[in-house]
Amino acid sequence: MKKEHLRIFVVEDDEWYNKLLVHHLNMVPEYEVKSFLRGKDLLDSLYEMPDAITLDYRLPDIKGSELLKEIRKRNKTAEVVVISEQEDVQTAVDLLKEGAFDYLVKNEEIQSRLQNVMGRIRDNLGLKQRIEFLEQEVEIKYGFEKVIIGKSPAMIKVMEMMKKAVSTDLTVTITGETGTGKEVAAKAIHYNSSRKNKPFVPVNMSAIPSELFESEFFGHEKGAFTGAVARRKGKFEEAKGGTLFLDEITETDLNFQPKLLRALQEREISRIGSNELVKIDCRIIVASNRSLQYEVKNGNFRQDLYYRLLGLPIDMPPLRDRDKDIILLALHFLEEYCRENQMEPKKISESAMNKLMRYSWPGNVRELKSIVELGVVMSTGEIIEATDIIFSHSDLMFELVSEEMTMKKYNQKILDFYLNKYNRDIPSVSKKLGISQATIYRMLKEI
Repeated sequence: MKKEHLRIFVVEDDEWYNKLLVHHLNMVPEYEVKSFLRGKDLLDSLYEMPDAITLDYRLPDIKGSELLKEIRKRNKTAEVVVISEQEDVQTAVDLLKEGAFDYLVKNEEIQSRLQNVMGRIRDNLGLKQRIEFLEQEVEIKYGFEKVIIGKSPAMIKVMEMMKKAVSTDLTVTITGETGTGKEVAAKAIHYNSSRKNKPFVPVNMSAIPSELFESEFFGHEKGAFTGAVARRKGKFEEAKGGTLFLDEITETDLNFQPKLLRALQEREISRIGSNELVKIDCRIIVASNRSLQYEVKNGNFRQDLYYRLLGLPIDMPPLRDRDKDIILLALHFLEEYCRENQMEPKKISESAMNKLMRYSWPGNVRELKSIVELGVVMSTGEIIEATDIIFSHSDLMFELVSEEMTMKKYNQKILDFYLNKYNRDIPSVSKKLGISQATIYRMLKEI
């Protein structure tokens, strides 16, 4: 990705050579060039925030190295290219150490070299802008107001605990049923903390074979075992400066648990096949859909590791306990899906909302998101109706118990379901329900 326009300041006391450099640079339409004959004039104009500066090393009013230092004090983003008559390697090295982007010699190749170096600066600035944009997108995506949608007392408590987690490096333990948003909460904590510009490394502990735990977390040296064709960093090193998220922590192999405990206690590891100690610098967040205390009591999880990981506990409540948060979340997912798929905004009918509120939500927030998105696809108009809300193959049972009805009404619903399922083949329905065909015909007359 290239930066669309590049603002370049040329500092050269030789008027002829100044014009030559400006001419070479103006050959690229996307370059906006401004020139100066003195270093002082440049310093007075740094507020204009140039992207790049070509700097004559020998100016009459200020030495190039001194001017470079002053530029670095006043403008930390502009890239400085030093241009000199002398091909002095040591001077070039010193200037590069002081922050110069490159060192060019005034010779017949100056045009091509100048164009090349400005092209690299333009590419780098474009990449920086892209990274900054992505970082802003991440901050917006994982801002608490985007992640924690709900006003129920349970979610207010979660929000309070997450804010506490952001202000500290304490280990965080997130518990909750599958689909309640444990990983989303972990990402929100990371991307709102001081470690947000470093890696977030998620690890599903249940997906790692028992014989690979040590290699996955500690890494290995080339030739450490059969198949180790190159050195590999483990998860602890990958997460350097950032956050290591251990999902389904109770699935950690029992034989590996003592090694994990020691790594967390000592804050250092060694790769397989090496005696070199590597310091650990990452925040630990763990999650589980089962009670860690229960797993300790049953002998599936070490008690000392449990106490090491406990830290700040956050319990993600099941959706069925969040009352009207269901509607808030449904509206959020509806708006999000329509926007991402460039669709006209849709609404949810009152009957559809009532249907959502009556459901038990075994799959929690994850299930709600899927059902709302399916509802958008199933709906034919601007409003999602109750018939567009499809839960699962057990939808009939939910419909039967979700509202109070007379026995006659229950029987009619059951009959209607089987007639539709078997294409109104009354002999087949009679056999499935264990009632006579005459009874079916009688019930149909009463509907």
